[in-house]
Order: sequence, then structure tokens, then C-alpha cells
Amino acid sequence: MNDMMQEYLSHLSVERGSSPLTVSAYSHDLGLYYEFLSNPHSGFSRSPLSSFCAVTRSDIIEFEDYLLNEKQYAPSSLARSLSCLKSFHKFLVRENYCTENPTSSLTLPRKANKLPDVLSVDDVAKIIESVSGDSPRDLRDRAILEMLYGCGLRVSELCALDLDRIANDDGFIVVFGKGGKERIVPFSGAAARCCKSYLQDGRPKLAKGQASLALFLNARGGRLSRQSVFKMVQKAGLAAGIKNLHPHTLRHSCATHMLEGGADLRIIQDMLGHSDISTTQIYTHVQRSHIREEYLNAHPRANEHTHEQ
Repeated sequence: MNDMMQEYLSHLSVERGSSPLTVSAYSHDLGLYYEFLSNPHSGFSRSPLSSFCAVTRSDIIEFEDYLLNEKQYAPSSLARSLSCLKSFHKFLVRENYCTENPTSSLTLPRKANKLPDVLSVDDVAKIIESVSGDSPRDLRDRAILEMLYGCGLRVSELCALDLDRIANDDGFIVVFGKGGKERIVPFSGAAARCCKSYLQDGRPKLAKGQASLALFLNARGGRLSRQSVFKMVQKAGLAAGIKNLHPHTLRHSCATHMLEGGADLRIIQDMLGHSDISTTQIYTHVQRSHIREEYLNAHPRANEHTHEQ
């Protein structure tokens, strides 16, 4: 069973070009699945299995219940895990390891249509201005905030940036997105200025004489981790009076503010690295919801309790 899982994960990485984050998430999902099938669990009547080929649809449904009730999986995490199982069992049949696919008639739970959180332009300014010092760390953190918002980067893309990806004066940077896909992202204004200050006065001190390709460095001179960026963004948010700020919120805000400023949806799609325009179109819904909020707050007769004079 371990060999089958490892071969599938290799297939994801090598043949399908899945990102390391996707492979890691699927590896975790399969590990839980293997542990559930191999060991008895209280509350479930099923017997331990020694082969993925012996799995039935009932086993899959019990595993779904286990994730929901025992592991307290959110709908989005449950959908990802079940999608992993469907892909995995399809792979086993295609590679002639098994003859039956127990997930063939399995329906994935629908993800809730939750609109992304978006900041106001003023709130973005407060967050960035909350990092006001001139220490190497402050210069780095301000550059990170400006690039997350100004370039609409995913935090994984930002952490993976190397020096040679921004070593140009043509106003663009080269980003590797999901699945290793390369795209060109505009890079100018405040993001470029703060990055230049960081490169001149911050990064050399953080590097401590070590040779590193990474653009953003930690205090030991190594590549900055995603977890460190998460913590820094949350701290900047709290300083600006915003709780639980997520780096992705800055990316969402970038896209929404560009749309409000008149940018074409296709341009935003290319900039953010969305493979499908439908993913980008969520920001049109965000924009409409903001218009409605402004209307309800500002129009004298928008309130349903307004009485005729």
C-alpha cells in the first residue's frame, strides 16, 4: 500500500507537474486514508484492510464520516481529500493495480460560494504604514507587504522569488505559479521602490555574507518561510486594527481594486495566474457586493424602513 501511494505521489509531481504544496497536501490526505483503512476505529464497524483494491464504496463513505466527525474537516478540506481519493483510485485502475474504482460514483461536496475578504484602499495603506522603521527587517517586511498587494502574489510565489527574477528595469518580474507555470507580473511604483530600498540597505545585512539566491531572507540569511510571512502579515494587520489578516487578503484586494479602477478581467487573470477566467470572475461579485454596501449606507431611500413623507 505504501508503494502504491508513493508511486501516485511521484506521478503527481513528475508527470502532472503538481506543485510541492499540492503533493504535500495529497500526501497528508493519503496518509490519513491509509491509517484509517489499516487500523480499527471506534464507532466504525469495518475491518482493517491490507490492500487498496479491497476498498468498497461503503469504506469511502465511512472515511468521509471520519473526516467530518472525528477530524472536524471543513467543507473545503473535505472536498480536497475526497478529490485526492478519486484521483488516486482512478490512477490505481489505470495502472492495472486494481480492477475496480470504489470512488467512481462518489459525489464531491459542493464548496460554499464564499466571497473573498477584501480590504479598503485606506486599510491597505494603514497596514503597510504600520511597518515604519528602517531596520533590515522593517525594510524587508515593508517590501513584502507592497509586493503581496502591488503584484497580487501568492505567499508561496513571493517566498520562492530569486534575485534574478527581479534583476531588471523593464517594470516586470518573473513568477513561478501553481504547477510550475511561469508568468510575467507588473512591478513598479511603491512595490519597486520598497524592494529597491530593501535590496540596498536591508538584504545585505540579513545575508550576513552568505551566498543565497533568495530575494527575501530570514535573520539567519536563509530563505524566508511562508509561516514567517503569515506571522508578519498578521502582526502588521493587528497594528492597523485588523484581526486575522491573511496574505491572500492582500492578493484579493489587489485584484478587486484593479477591477474597480477599470482593469480588464483578462489582464487581471493573467496577472494573478488563474488558469480559468471563472476563478477571476469572483472579483466581479466582490465588486458588486461592495457597491451594494455603499448604496445601502449612502442612499437616503435605500433603507427598507424608510417611510414616505
